[in-house]
Amino acid sequence: MSQSGINPILLTIPESFESARLLIRAPLFGDGAAVNEAVVESIEELRPWMPWANQIPTIEESEIGIRKSRLEFLERTDMRLLLIHKETGQLVGSSGLHRMDWQARNFETGYWVRTSCAGQGYISEAVEAITEFAIHQLEANRIEIRCDSRNTKSARVAERSGFKLEGILRSEKRAKDGSLRDTMVFSKVRGVEYGIRIDA
Repeated sequence: MSQSGINPILLTIPESFESARLLIRAPLFGDGAAVNEAVVESIEELRPWMPWANQIPTIEESEIGIRKSRLEFLERTDMRLLLIHKETGQLVGSSGLHRMDWQARNFETGYWVRTSCAGQGYISEAVEAITEFAIHQLEANRIEIRCDSRNTKSARVAERSGFKLEGILRSEKRAKDGSLRDTMVFSKVRGVEYGIRIDA
């Protein structure tokens, strides 16, 4: 995996790994119903921040999204990851690695948690595990978290997980109400002097 010129589709990448409470895995055909249930439960909390949460999806639409994500994972163009509670089997939320630049080994992680599981530390736990996965399995040099400057909960996850605020992109995105929003950019970057360690 160290050869910078390798086609990422040739990489052998684990499809699942674990944190203390979570099984974190690639999407599989058939996951759409569980995702739909979590989205329907959480739509009001998701709507302000997630562009895809404008309206409640049907189960079929959620399954189509899962199947597309499955193909993207296999193609290594995007890595959606589902967060499954190890004891109950319930879908807690979703995360992943996106905006993948395989030449520079730069990735962005994003996340959402279902409403009934919010405030229990699942997302911070997932972000830390996904960061370790990216460092050791994908040889990440840089991992980003981007969020709306008004999304204080998302920003707190980044801070708790040791990501450093690099800056704020002013008027970078159009919000659903038509106003321009600022985007906070957090990152962890590999330090050459620290081997595989990624410094905030």
